[in-house]
Amino acid sequence: MLSGSFYVKKRNESALKNIASVLFVFFISFWIIVPQGVCAASYSEISSAGICDSVSYSEISSVGTRDGAVYTDVYDARNFSDFHQEDLTLYASSAVLTDADSGRILYGKAAGTPMANASTTKILTCILAIEEGTPDAVVTVSDYACSMPQVSLGFSPGDSFYLRDLLYSLMLESHNDTAVAVAEHIAGSVEAFADMMNEKAEEIGCLDSHFVTPNGLDAEDENGEHHTTAYDLSLIMSYCIQNEEFLEITRTASAQISTVDGTKQFALSNHNSLLEMTDGAISGKTGFTGKAGYCYVGAYQSGAHVYTFALLACGWPNNRDYKWSDSTQLIQYADENYTDRVLLSDGVRAEIPCDGAAAVRDGRIVYPETLEAVSSDAVITGFVSDQDEISVQYDLPERIAAPAKAGTVIGTEKVYLNHVLYAERSIVLTESAEFCDYSWCLKWIVRVFRI
Repeated sequence: MLSGSFYVKKRNESALKNIASVLFVFFISFWIIVPQGVCAASYSEISSAGICDSVSYSEISSVGTRDGAVYTDVYDARNFSDFHQEDLTLYASSAVLTDADSGRILYGKAAGTPMANASTTKILTCILAIEEGTPDAVVTVSDYACSMPQVSLGFSPGDSFYLRDLLYSLMLESHNDTAVAVAEHIAGSVEAFADMMNEKAEEIGCLDSHFVTPNGLDAEDENGEHHTTAYDLSLIMSYCIQNEEFLEITRTASAQISTVDGTKQFALSNHNSLLEMTDGAISGKTGFTGKAGYCYVGAYQSGAHVYTFALLACGWPNNRDYKWSDSTQLIQYADENYTDRVLLSDGVRAEIPCDGAAAVRDGRIVYPETLEAVSSDAVITGFVSDQDEISVQYDLPERIAAPAKAGTVIGTEKVYLNHVLYAERSIVLTESAEFCDYSWCLKWIVRVFRI
């Protein structure tokens, strides 16, 4: 009869043989399964070489449809204050034609130069009153409001009006006393209202504007003279026309208003002649002071597209019609030169080198040298002319390192319009890969040999 110690000894020998067999299989299999060099570096040892501009359009092929185009608002209008200026001969010292949707300058003549802008200021006064006031609120006129110079409604201290009615006086007849009455009602004083105007201008995205008066009369305070730029004024108009009440007021040809008690009646007529002269004109405001000259800001719609334009210092008496001539030229320029076009449609495919990658595909272990990445083919459109320069740049890493997961954003496809970033689409991996290290190899050895 064999002793228990003999069985223990045999079991230990058997266990040692099994362990030796596993280790032998592991190292032999590891040598067979893992190609030399693949697992020689860790993720931290593999640099991702930064951004590369070397991928050209011809090197990338089209793929199927995905969503995901992002339009950028990165746009510094100061770089385009003179843009296609030589294409038109305008009377205005400063002018701009702007895509209302994006704020992009389509034509610029000293578009970023600070200048007095007279009663075109009242579009900002109007939109603030609409946003901050109540149409049926009662506005009582102050002595200070009554002291404003022509053009004025001619009310008396203590007269009361509904705010809604005063906005028609403000925008159709451009009454200076009405602007002050509205400002005092909304903010308590002209100075406080001017603060609101400047805050709103900054919110809209104005680059060089300072407002002192609600009616646009020439004035200055401790922060400077009342001024704006043609570009800023067009941005304010683009903001205003998004409001249906603003559009309704500024499109109205004539109106009749009265004091709240009905004792005084006033007939109003719209002085924006462009509404009758031009199909597609949807809003606008005139202005004049001795310093500013004749000014105009307007909005025009052609099909589904809307753009805004502004003219500053567009002649002095007796040249009040220069602004209509310049406005017509800008509108014709837009219609004849700009159209909505597809800038980028099909998505792209790229093969990105990947270090240390391993994967199981169709039941086989593979070591891909590259992983596929694609962009969406969401259509990118733009309101462009034949003179605009359009380019596409692909920002991709020269190589990546495993592990990598499908769906990971690794780059961008960027559309530049006149060297300014206009829109972009993400480029994402469509394939996954694991990092081929010893633990990954052991896992698959166990699966293959079922140890």
